[in-house]
Amino acid sequence: MLIRISLIIALVAGLATAGINLFQVRTKFETLKADRNNERSLKEQALAELSSTRQQLNQTTAQLKKAEEELATARKERDEAVATAETQTRRANQLDEELKKTRATLEDARAELARWNVLGIPVEQVKEVVALNRRLLEQVEVQKEEIEALIRANSRLTNELARVLGGTEYVVRLPAHLRGKVIAYDPKWDFVVVNVGEEQGLLEYGELLISRNGQLVGKAIVRKVEKDRAVANLVPGWKLGEPVEGDEVLPAHPAS
Repeated sequence: MLIRISLIIALVAGLATAGINLFQVRTKFETLKADRNNERSLKEQALAELSSTRQQLNQTTAQLKKAEEELATARKERDEAVATAETQTRRANQLDEELKKTRATLEDARAELARWNVLGIPVEQVKEVVALNRRLLEQVEVQKEEIEALIRANSRLTNELARVLGGTEYVVRLPAHLRGKVIAYDPKWDFVVVNVGEEQGLLEYGELLISRNGQLVGKAIVRKVEKDRAVANLVPGWKLGEPVEGDEVLPAHPAS
């Protein structure tokens, strides 16, 4: 009987030990499972962050490449503008020298004509000198027009170069004496046509104040310049009224 009781006790103790071991194994299994799930979650998060980082890196690389291309284009435009401006300046200087020579020749011809008059030179020769004088005067006028055209072209190129180098901070200065009038207005597209242009010293991106009877109507930025007229867009926030034909325009930033 005692032996049987001992066996029962031993059996119960073994079962208890097995239950405890099973509980410990199950606990370890759950811990390992939780660790695995946590590891998997961290791995998935890391992969997502890596993908996002790669995407941002690709975008940054593309933006950098675009910026480099824009910079290269700006530098090319600047170099071309500088080269053109230098060519126009040399041509203007050359024409100025030619004009001086022509004026000197004209003065010599006038002096010669005066001497002939004193000496009683025949009328036929005087006519030849007068014709020569007229031709020289015509040449002077042509050269003056060429010089003025080159000066305007040089001013335009200088303005474009300064705008490329200065960016949005650059302010276009217009002749202080510039005055004109509105000759047309389009309310749909909000632009005006004015009766001043390249010959009067107007430049693209210059700003004009529009007034009527001394009262400000608005401000406009010049977008297209022709020989004796230009097109300018009204600046948002500066439109205080509807421009009409006959309104006066003057520089917003006159050159000193």
